[in-house]
Amino acid sequence: MKQQGISSIRTINAMKTGLCSAQFSSHSQGLPKVKLNGEELMSKVLNRRWMLHVPDTEIHQIKLSPSQGRHREGPSGNLSFLNNTKPYFGDELKEKGSEDPFFYVVRDDLLHPLVNGNKARKLDALLPVLVDYSVTDVVTCGGCQSAHAAAVAVSCAERGLKSHLLLRGEQPEILTGYNLISTIYGDITYVPRSIYSRRMNMLKTHADLVASNTGHILCCNDILESSLSDQSSTSSSGHIDAHGNTENHSRKIIIINEGAGDVVALLGVIRLVQYLCQSHLLGKERQIKLVVDAGTGTTAVGLGIGAQCLGLPWEVTAVMLADTIDAYRQQEQKLISDFRTRFGFHLTDHCLNEVDGVVHWVGRCHQRKFGNILEGEIETCQHIAQQTGILVDPVYTLAAWEMATQLSREEMEGGAQVVMLHTGGYSRHVWFSTEV
Repeated sequence: MKQQGISSIRTINAMKTGLCSAQFSSHSQGLPKVKLNGEELMSKVLNRRWMLHVPDTEIHQIKLSPSQGRHREGPSGNLSFLNNTKPYFGDELKEKGSEDPFFYVVRDDLLHPLVNGNKARKLDALLPVLVDYSVTDVVTCGGCQSAHAAAVAVSCAERGLKSHLLLRGEQPEILTGYNLISTIYGDITYVPRSIYSRRMNMLKTHADLVASNTGHILCCNDILESSLSDQSSTSSSGHIDAHGNTENHSRKIIIINEGAGDVVALLGVIRLVQYLCQSHLLGKERQIKLVVDAGTGTTAVGLGIGAQCLGLPWEVTAVMLADTIDAYRQQEQKLISDFRTRFGFHLTDHCLNEVDGVVHWVGRCHQRKFGNILEGEIETCQHIAQQTGILVDPVYTLAAWEMATQLSREEMEGGAQVVMLHTGGYSRHVWFSTEV
């Protein structure tokens, strides 16, 4: 196995773009030391090729009204829902008032038939870079029913890359849900929990096995740093590699961390914010409370950074599902710091240098250990699906739905407009095949 360097890529790309290396910080991924406003900086950061051809997504409006039916008590209990699939986003809605509260749902659960919405956003910026640098193999890990592992497997297969998925625990007797998808699209290895607990060592060891004696393990951060120095939408067929060759037929392996919770994952989410704030959609002036369920918290932080950088009066509310508030805040600070460093925001007088956080972290309405499903929640999901045609799951997206319902009732008297990002959760592939 060879650890392949990348420094010559940066040199070659700088020469190609006619830029002297002295103009750039070694930590800024090629962004110049100039003061730009948020939109200009976002334009530079988002000027790249994407996995998703367009950032577009459907937006529905959910109207709430009292119901006489028997439903689980809580924010969604005793309510009926009406789904308007072609909502109007003009200010008249707030000015005229509404007898019943409502919230919008960003339908990222519809982005791909097999790939979760938030996973597709996290891979949006990464996959084209891997193709540009002729990566042949991707190594990543996750739980047995990991949506991330399935997303990597499908997305890589669609682009001719081979995925190697390390799944925690034992192979189930019957393959279902995301585990089945991962098995169909990727190369699966089940790893004992004692080994899986040392994730980075496990990933590196497996990458060595894939590389064997002739392959190269590339550093993902170096590839990303080089990619921003050459923003000219390089063709994957003729990209210059680390040795100056136009082609290299040896295997090139990249490690993607569990959950894709790295700084590059923020870019696709920020791209979504840029799309949503267009004048014919949510706009840039109105107060928005944007609600999302939080597993690793990466999607929520991406939404918050996007709103801050674009100067939007949006508050991102993330419902914590899998960790403590201290852990989420620690992850938030790390991602903000990595984003400033990687994309050069530390060189400017920018709003990201002045904030302690970009996300309002809250607990879910009904507390429980992650993965547990409470009595009545399946019935609530059934109630929502039958009335709106929208599938939410009790582990992830029901938490965001209930929070959006609660906030929409609190904000109905001329307050902020509430928007829920439907990440996909376990909706389509897992929880139907899981005993509850």
